[in-house]
Amino acid sequence: MILYLRRLTGKERNERTDRHLARFLTFIAGAANAGGFLAVQQYTSHMSGIVSSMADHLALGDVGLALSGLGALLSFVAGAACSAILVNWGRRQGLQGEYAFPLVLEAILLICFGLLGGHLARHEALFVPMTVMLLCFIMGLQNAIITKLSEARIRTTHVTGLVTDMGIELGKLLYWNISGNDSDRLFVKADRRKLRLLASLVALFFIGGVIGAVGFKHIGFAATLFLAAILLVLASMPVLEDVSIRMKRLWQ
Repeated sequence: MILYLRRLTGKERNERTDRHLARFLTFIAGAANAGGFLAVQQYTSHMSGIVSSMADHLALGDVGLALSGLGALLSFVAGAACSAILVNWGRRQGLQGEYAFPLVLEAILLICFGLLGGHLARHEALFVPMTVMLLCFIMGLQNAIITKLSEARIRTTHVTGLVTDMGIELGKLLYWNISGNDSDRLFVKADRRKLRLLASLVALFFIGGVIGAVGFKHIGFAATLFLAAILLVLASMPVLEDVSIRMKRLWQ
């Protein structure tokens, strides 16, 4: 288990660890997104919808709601930027936890949301409640993590893209190569492994959403503490290894 966790979020990546981590993070994204909707009455990972609503509200003359959407968008972008900064800083320092540190930050923010959500909901910044800002920041942070480590091959909050890619692979799977003499360039072949991954990510986003919604319904903001615990476990080994190395250097 220790070796698995070290490889799961460590800097040495391969396709298998990317797939496994993506599944964990997609589940968490689904839970935070759907559960968060019950808390803040807004989906916080759906930037396409937010930008579209901004345009609608602006066209209807409702500047306040348009600015609210802008605040959510900027929070998401800030989260993604923060993730990139942490990953690049960890890489420059030669840390094992270059991808784990953003996960630790996400866990800390989810803990803050779980413990202070009721209080944060009464305050606003960038024209939106602090709870919405925090969740959008977390969604941007997480999506950027998996995007960076998979070199943009996988997303965890962008279900539209996942379903689109599923459709493409299904189209390839159902395509009938009429001629057996087709050249390699013309022969159509589905990537079944990719299709299974995409299907599992969509399913886990949905399952996470159900669990997150039920959790928020029954225990409120504290439901995010469970998600934070998962993230801390995922990130634990590379971070502890980096801390151990730094402590040994201090004592030398």
